[in-house]
Amino acid sequence: MRFRSLAVALLCATATVAAAPGVAAAHGNRTTDRADAAAGWLARQLVDGERFEVDFGGTKYPDQGLTVDAILAFASAGVSGTNGGKAITWLAKPEILSGYIGDGTTEAYAGATAKVSLAAQVRGQDPASFGGADLPARLRGLLTPSGRFSDRSAFGDYSNAFTQSLAIITLKRTPGGVPASAVDFAVGTQCPDGGYPIVFGAPACQSDTDATAMVTQALLATGRNTDAQEGLSWLISKQQANGGISALSGDPAVAPNANTTGLAAQALKAGGRPPAFHKAKQFVVGVQVGCAGPVENRGAIPYDATGYNPSTVVRATAQAVLGLGGPGLAALNAAGSKPGAPVLACPA
Repeated sequence: MRFRSLAVALLCATATVAAAPGVAAAHGNRTTDRADAAAGWLARQLVDGERFEVDFGGTKYPDQGLTVDAILAFASAGVSGTNGGKAITWLAKPEILSGYIGDGTTEAYAGATAKVSLAAQVRGQDPASFGGADLPARLRGLLTPSGRFSDRSAFGDYSNAFTQSLAIITLKRTPGGVPASAVDFAVGTQCPDGGYPIVFGAPACQSDTDATAMVTQALLATGRNTDAQEGLSWLISKQQANGGISALSGDPAVAPNANTTGLAAQALKAGGRPPAFHKAKQFVVGVQVGCAGPVENRGAIPYDATGYNPSTVVRATAQAVLGLGGPGLAALNAAGSKPGAPVLACPA
């Protein structure tokens, strides 16, 4: 996911623009649209234009989860389609895919499987035949009698509200639909205050802002509107005066962040809560690097109001873009996306 940037955007719309040397030439189009600019900046951070990596002790490993976040961000903004295509092709490589979702037998990770399945659908590919795997079939094989999607792993079960929500959303988009027990399980996790927890089975139910944003999207997609709206009302109760929402319990004493606010904004828009959505979007745009920032950083969305931090800004941008006006995850589609990675237009 502070509105000084609106004035900047209006100024940029009528001014001669300049960009970093080589950036505009390499990626062509300039834009005053903040979602497009964020997605364009994100695309230029990809390794070889196709993937993200993580560095552990000097050794780089593929970061499939963050790469999926980028695919969803590109589709939400409707730009950087070329990079989105490269990224999904990279994810479909068997060694890359199995390293993320497991081998499907001894190791099978429900959340990762659901996330890749959704990315394939967003990119117009068949998740039932992706990288040599039938992702929806694997997901259904991880559904427990309780309705919970759980990991099958020697390392334990790390499934949570994100897992459940992503599984519901991606299966809803398949011809076979989503099992009713999975939706009932999600509804059954609701806390007394209307929100939803991130962890299942805790002694005391504690609503979580990110989890509630995800679960409400899943419930909206499956027609459980009353339960979804209760969750959205709880989210709105945690919205601060500047439109932002903080992580975890949404404590107003904690500074809000762009990741949580962006995800909440997407849910609020999907759930028909325009005033709260616009306030949340205003917060995200307000922390975005605009024309006053270094050329190479323009369009990026820092984690919070403290500003650009190289260690968090890529993930923050990928997740915050979702709150800048695109559709919810259940309707997200990359069809018609422009191929280029736009550069934020600024006065010369």
